[in-house]
Parts: sequence; C-alpha cells; structure tokens
Amino acid sequence: MGLSRFGVSIDETLVKKFDQMIKKKGYANRSEAVRDLMRDSLVDDEWKDSENEVVGVVTVVYDHEQRELSHQLTHIQHHFGQAMVSTLHIHLDDNNCLEAVVLKGKSGEIRRVAEQLISAKGVKHGKLVATSTGKALT
Repeated sequence: MGLSRFGVSIDETLVKKFDQMIKKKGYANRSEAVRDLMRDSLVDDEWKDSENEVVGVVTVVYDHEQRELSHQLTHIQHHFGQAMVSTLHIHLDDNNCLEAVVLKGKSGEIRRVAEQLISAKGVKHGKLVATSTGKALT
C-alpha cells in the first residue's frame, strides 16, 4: 500500500488553531491528525447503515441501591446476548457503580441495546462510544 499526497487550501486562522490542537494532543505532524479525522469520519459512516457490523462500548453509571435496576440491566444484556462481548462492573463508591458493556453486531441492534441500557430507570448517566471492527480501516 502506497502513500498519496494531496494539497488542501485552508484559512490560515483555522490551520493555526488546528496546529495548536494537534500539538496539545501530541500528534507528531498534521498528517497523523488528518488520518485520524478521516478514520473518525469513516467510522461515523459505518454506523449510518444499520446492517453494518460494528463495535460499541456502552457505559452506565447508576446507584446499585435503585430497586430492580441491576436486575433490569442484566435482563437487557441477556436479551441481546448475541451482541455481548464483555461486561465490566466497577464499584465507584458505597452507592454508585459503573458498567462498561462491549457490544459487537449490526449497528442498528447495538444502538437499540445502548438506548435500553441508558434509558433504564435509575441510570444516572450513560453513553455509547461507537467504533469500528477495524476491517474497513487501514
């Protein structure tokens, strides 16, 4: 696989801001940062087709004393068992827990699982991190 070079005309102020950002993030050069932005866009595009196989991580923070919530979260995970890859449960303090659920499957189904976990009554915060299996990325 070879490299392609291309030129881009960009407003000078935007380039300066971009250079400041990539420096803060530790990129070696603009090319590395642009590659990451391109891959990010390709991953977003993968998720648009509900039939594409993708990977996602759902995090939920909740009070483990919330009546029936732990049971409900487990029930949702069992219901979508074919998409479950792994679950990590962390006790944050005396009341709060964090669960990170790794899912792999069709993007439409992964979104449904995430929505059900995040919207469960008693979940304080939830988020889906959408990523790729890596097959479509180089």
